[in-house]
Parts: sequence; structure tokens; C-alpha cells
Amino acid sequence: MENAMRARTRKCLMLGLLFLFGVVPAAAQERPLRTPDATILPTGVTRVQIGFDFLQDVRFPLSGLRGDLTSVGVLQVRTGLGRIVEIQLEGEIQNFLSVAQQTPAVVTPELTGPRSTHGVSDFRGFTKVRLLAENTHRPALAFRFGFQMPTADQRRGIGTNTTNLFAELILEKHFGKLKLFGDAGLGILEAPAAQFSQNDVLLYGLALAFPVHARVRVVGEVAGFWSARDTTGALVGTDSRAQGRFGLQVEAGGFSWDVAGVAGVYRNDPRTGFTFGVRKDIRLFGHRTKP
Repeated sequence: MENAMRARTRKCLMLGLLFLFGVVPAAAQERPLRTPDATILPTGVTRVQIGFDFLQDVRFPLSGLRGDLTSVGVLQVRTGLGRIVEIQLEGEIQNFLSVAQQTPAVVTPELTGPRSTHGVSDFRGFTKVRLLAENTHRPALAFRFGFQMPTADQRRGIGTNTTNLFAELILEKHFGKLKLFGDAGLGILEAPAAQFSQNDVLLYGLALAFPVHARVRVVGEVAGFWSARDTTGALVGTDSRAQGRFGLQVEAGGFSWDVAGVAGVYRNDPRTGFTFGVRKDIRLFGHRTKP
């Protein structure tokens, strides 16, 4: 009964947050990248992005699972609230893991199939504030802070079901047609295997976007977080994670489509993979600017 109530509470929380962020029809950066940029959307405009990821050979040290991860409904939402403020939401509606290996670990997962498991991810919410606009001599500067909500079910073996805090500075600069942007900051990760423990990690990302056609952009990045501590024992599940991504954004039919290849950086990251998705801007409130 208690587990069922917790599951219902998670679902209600997630649906409430989706409604709050204006996602009734359907994060924090432009797909397929994960590095945030310093750009603030116009007031009242919501950018809804949804995609599909397939990642090979991912390790989950907290549950001892290893296998291929398929994420359906990789959701990212950005809404402009003013000239310098934007709110963001991101997460995966459903993750499916095909289990290739299971070893003893801190959490003994309850698989949903003979060699598989699935569940919702831990969703993340952010507020981004632009501190400086870009000009000829300096890059744009923004500050982003947020938290991860414990919406995942730890028993499924995929999510950590922890509350984490994030804060980072973002730089963005154009060099002709080339757009370079990156972030650096601090993540405070709750240790899922021990009470009253945390791991402070370095957040980082470096990305580029370059138009090769009026409707086509080449994009790439390396982004993730790095832990300076040994993440065995009490800190298992807070290990370093990062990915490299390289792909295309294509404008067609009133939407922005994207596709990219993925390669992991650290031992527990996916060996290889790919992602694709679509993006659409929706005006929810405010007035259009007259030309």
C-alpha cells in the first residue's frame, strides 16, 4: 500500500509540474545538445522539444545493471518569462533497459521483465537568468540554477530517486557564423546509498553550432559532470558522467528536426548510441512584436 501511494504521489507531482511549465500538449537547451546556452526565449514563448535516445552498454552501479538503454519521450521545455528570465524542465517520460548483465549491488532491482526493466526518469527543473548580453567585445553571460526531483522508482534499477542541486555559469559568443557556448558549475548530488551523505561534482560543457545551409546547422558538444572523489561505498551512484554528441539540426515544415551520434566519456557511460527528435516554439501568452 505504501509503495502504491508513493508511486501515485510521484505521478501526480510530475503531471502537476508538466502543467505548471505549460506542457499540457506534449529543458534546458537545444536538441540534440545537453549544454545550456545563454539565450533567453521571448516572453511568453515555450519551446517544446521531444526526442528518442538509444544508448548501448550503459552501466548503473547503484543497481548493478548493465545493458542497452532506450529513452522514449526525452522531454525538454523552455519558457521565457521576461527579457532576462527563463524557466526550464527536462526528463525522460519512460526509460527501457535491456539487461545484459546483473551483478550484486546496493539496490536489488525488481525487473519488470525476464531480462528488462523500465520506468520514468528523475525530472529536473531550472531557472536561467541572463546577466550580460553579447556584444562585439564580450560574450553573453547567464546563470542557471535548479534541482533534480526524485520522480524515478529506485527499485527499477535505472534512476537514483534523489534530490540534487545544480548551479552554473554559461558563456556564449558568436565568431561570424560560428556559435560557441559552454558552462561550468557545481552539482550537489545526494548519495542514494547512504543517509546524510552527498558528493559535490564539477558540471561542465562545451558546444558549437555552425550553419552549413539556411536550414541546416552542424552541432557538437562534450558535456557532463566530474567527481574528484572515489564513488564506491556510500557515494555509489554519483560517479562521473559525460557524453560527446555530434549531429545536425534541420528546419523543415515549421519544426526543427535533429539527429546526432553519441559516445560516452567515462566507464559507466554508454559506449555508443544515437538520438533524434523535434522542436517547436509555441506562444502561450504575451504579444507578438510588431515589425
